[in-house]
Amino acid sequence: MAMISEFLGQLSLNIGGQDPLFPTVVPAVDFDPDKDAARIETAIKTKGVDEQTIIDVLTKRTYAQRREIAFAYERRAKKDMISALKGALSGSLETVILGLMKSTAQFDASEIRGSIKGLGTDEETLIEILCSRSNDELVEIKKVYKELFKKELEKDVAGDTSGNFAKLLLALVQTKRAEPSSITDYEKIDEDARALYDAGIKIKGTDVATWISIMSERSVPHLQKVFQKYKSYSPYDMQESIVKEVKGDLQTSFLVLVQCFENKQLYFAKRLNEAMKSKGAKEKMVTRIIVSRCEVDLKKICSEYKSCFGQSLQQTIMEHTKGDYQKVLLGLCGPEQ
Repeated sequence: MAMISEFLGQLSLNIGGQDPLFPTVVPAVDFDPDKDAARIETAIKTKGVDEQTIIDVLTKRTYAQRREIAFAYERRAKKDMISALKGALSGSLETVILGLMKSTAQFDASEIRGSIKGLGTDEETLIEILCSRSNDELVEIKKVYKELFKKELEKDVAGDTSGNFAKLLLALVQTKRAEPSSITDYEKIDEDARALYDAGIKIKGTDVATWISIMSERSVPHLQKVFQKYKSYSPYDMQESIVKEVKGDLQTSFLVLVQCFENKQLYFAKRLNEAMKSKGAKEKMVTRIIVSRCEVDLKKICSEYKSCFGQSLQQTIMEHTKGDYQKVLLGLCGPEQ
């Protein structure tokens, strides 16, 4: 019976052409926002702050539930919960908890804003988010970006990048990607595979505009078939061709796109592994991926992680992080499956 209800749950999450969801953070049952708000208030007032309670409550509630807790907290304490958490927490734990007080789209929009605001651009973050998010996610991010920052995402991206790199990111932000179709168009698959080959490996130089339009406008299932077909024209697969044809940020962007078309959760698993095992652990990257994907597909990222690295993500987190930061990440990942 449990299997059937789980299957139906999965079905219900996949209505309207969106990617199915594989969250690790799901709505708490018997949810009582007043009780949670009281626990958080006590935890903040405790001498030395009771971080464990804050972690236990907030990592086991969805964003929608956390918002209700924040309203209940404000009614009780006559104070804003986010400000209170800011005052009580610090360091990596504070960053994660404040991230959890934003919706997924708000969090992504804030991360993008952070990567282009101020001196220099954090291209790595910009590429990771814009090239890995689905069309639906990007539509929502654009809307929220405008609400939060009173600016158009397109304008900000255009103002901060240049050349073909800018053209690719803008094409993605314009969210012109086709919805998946129930009909497989073999002619179109062949045509696109041929066009990608003719625009790159076949010629001297690269007709980047053709690559951009195909990769930003076709549906994901269509592109997966295009890349398969591409191998019958080109001696190199799509990723190898990208490495041969283009350089720098443009190369990175195309590679992230193709990796995400092929297996998005494996892409995130590899990013997490690289971030945790690199010298001076790239904590920001770990935080960003876990916070932004915990209500989306972190469960699937965990299973890809285990099959790719032979060790669970939770185990790697235990080895490479410590203290409250470790506890909050493990809280969001949930138990090993």
